[in-house]
Amino acid sequence: MVRVQIMRQGALPEALSGFDAVARIWRRRGVFAIVAGAILAFAATALVVLPVRYLATASVIIAEQEPGANTSAAWAQKVGDPADMESQLLVIRSPRLLRQIMAAPEVVDAVVGECERGRMLGSTDACQRLKTEPGAFIDHVDSRFSIASAGRSRVINISYQSSSPEVAKTLANALTQTFLEDQRTEGANSREVASSWLWQELKQLDQQLRESDDKIQKFRRTKGLMRGATAPISSERLTSIGQQLSQAEAARAEAAARLQEIKSEQERGPTDAPSVLQSRTIADLKQQLTTVSAQLASAAGVLGPKHPSILALTREQATIQQRLVDEMQSIAASAQKTYDANSALVTSLKKQMETAKAEAGSATLDEASIESMVRDTEIKRQQYAELYKKASELETERRVLRGSTRLVSLAELPSKPFFPKKVPFLAAGLTLAIIFGVAAALLADQFGSRPVEQPVPAAPDAPPQRVDAPDIEAAPAIVPELAETVIESPVAAAAPVATPERKSHLPSVADVSILACLPRLKSLRQMSALGAILQGHQPLAIPQVLRLASEDTEFQHTLHDLVHELGLDQPARPQRIAVTSPDVGDGKTTTAIALAEHLAAAGRRVLLAECDVTHACFARVMALSPGQGWLAALERDAPLGEVVLRTAHPSLDVLPVGTTNGPVGDILDAISLDALLAGLDGYDAVIVDTPLPSHRDDFLAGTDWVIVCVRGDRSLIEPAVATVNKSRALGAVNVGIVVTMTEAEQHSSPVIQSAPVAAYAGAG
Repeated sequence: MVRVQIMRQGALPEALSGFDAVARIWRRRGVFAIVAGAILAFAATALVVLPVRYLATASVIIAEQEPGANTSAAWAQKVGDPADMESQLLVIRSPRLLRQIMAAPEVVDAVVGECERGRMLGSTDACQRLKTEPGAFIDHVDSRFSIASAGRSRVINISYQSSSPEVAKTLANALTQTFLEDQRTEGANSREVASSWLWQELKQLDQQLRESDDKIQKFRRTKGLMRGATAPISSERLTSIGQQLSQAEAARAEAAARLQEIKSEQERGPTDAPSVLQSRTIADLKQQLTTVSAQLASAAGVLGPKHPSILALTREQATIQQRLVDEMQSIAASAQKTYDANSALVTSLKKQMETAKAEAGSATLDEASIESMVRDTEIKRQQYAELYKKASELETERRVLRGSTRLVSLAELPSKPFFPKKVPFLAAGLTLAIIFGVAAALLADQFGSRPVEQPVPAAPDAPPQRVDAPDIEAAPAIVPELAETVIESPVAAAAPVATPERKSHLPSVADVSILACLPRLKSLRQMSALGAILQGHQPLAIPQVLRLASEDTEFQHTLHDLVHELGLDQPARPQRIAVTSPDVGDGKTTTAIALAEHLAAAGRRVLLAECDVTHACFARVMALSPGQGWLAALERDAPLGEVVLRTAHPSLDVLPVGTTNGPVGDILDAISLDALLAGLDGYDAVIVDTPLPSHRDDFLAGTDWVIVCVRGDRSLIEPAVATVNKSRALGAVNVGIVVTMTEAEQHSSPVIQSAPVAAYAGAG
């Protein structure tokens, strides 16, 4: 028989191949130096060639309370409102303001001069059109203006970029002054219109009051009514009570409307009722809620829903919302008390009114008419007083108005260029040079070599065959996986031919070879993009892992290589394989079961024994009868052959741990695998899933191999070294390492198609 071993490139974790990339870059250091040098030269040339730009910045602050104005809930809500900030930013960049700055002194000449300096080799006709065409002027300066708010403050920065520092300063200050003047003008115009309307209404009310007073005096003189101090004696008391009742009813109606408004807003949820907004506490809470909601929205784009920062912000948001609800309830309770007091007052006044009516029963219709006219006149006098007060306030505000926006600082003459800045520019160039140099070196190393042909020894009468072996120098410096391809010659039995030996390129840890690298198994079913991302971070159950392993070709090839390394492909005698690991979750149980199923599929008689008393799972994973196992057999001194369970595969038997009524304790310190498995004959291989006991020097005596499973994503190798040394101390002769859950890499090595192999190879 002629055997040709083909080395297929595999993958190991970063912990075992961290210097591979450095070695590949060092091999292609010439390419790295050329590419990095070219990028650095390009960056230095760009730093010299690119035109210098200066940036001048002026600042204004918006939504400040105006002098003489009463603080209202609407004004308090406006302070810090992001929508108001955005509106102001759009106003500053509007073509209307950009058109107005053309009237500012020296602005047009500065822009035209800047344009002509930028067109030293071209025509300046387009620059001259900036003086007469507002559209061309706006298009020219709009892209150079930068309007933005300063963080979360109410300050707006107005910046202008130019190749001349004087032009940058002039344009920035011109737009700032234009905006401030526009704000003052708009505010003054609105107040002037309101003031004019109020004075007109006051003039009409004054005329109506004069006419009402004249009518009352004429009526009294005509009727000869006797009066007290201001009215007929019988009517003065009734008038007084009527006025009080009217005011009380008005107050009660107002309180009822306020209470109804608050209750209806509570049912709908928002806290936008005017009576609620008048509360400074509500305004402050809403501002806090806006700030926390903005922080929560900003953090949610970066962090996950269960991140501590997201949870803290959510709790803070809920607390503020609860405080809003509590404050609204407090305001509603206050409104309810006010309404109850006014209702009681109205009830009392109504009783007094009835008494006064009885006393004034003899009053004439003339007195009632006079009282009616007096009431109307008093109402108009109140309206007159209210309107006169408001008109005076508006007139005062209009005269002292300076706008809700004020200047923070004008732009200064910039002394340092804004672009390009040498240190950040060169740092970015150096970073890009390193990145592109590394990428070029790795690509050159990957595609710089090609596979070579190696002759395959064959029998004299057999046609020549060849296989392509991957270039070992071009392969990454990681542990290759071992796959064996067996080619049988028709004359192999009669004329054996010497097979050239090839040494394994597997590395070693603590003088122990790494036998195989089992790839990480992932589900192949269709799933969403988020599910595909999260699937690699969620542990799979052992039955699911075994199902995926049976369907994964790469995993089966790796098991095939492991069988070859253990010498199980051509066993001269039954072998015992112990599978252990430094820690829980390293894939010990999965590796043992997968290896046993793989050998059973190849037609080998396999016994899978479970010695992990603490984490026994064979009965659950392989759907076996619970309770039966070697613990109970030892307890009643029965042969272990009676508790060996058959599986669905005819070549695979299982010896589970089972259960016992007595204490388990450190039972592994009291037995050895050789004594435990004595009498279990008739198997080609016995695979034992076991942890290592603390005290038992001969626990592993009689085993042919001890496999130490180590996860590929572990960053420390010390636990694996400690487990290897402990295995040797417990009597192990041959110890090997199997790296589990490694990330597979794609290689350009061709896939070797070979002749049909034995039944075992077909199973792999």
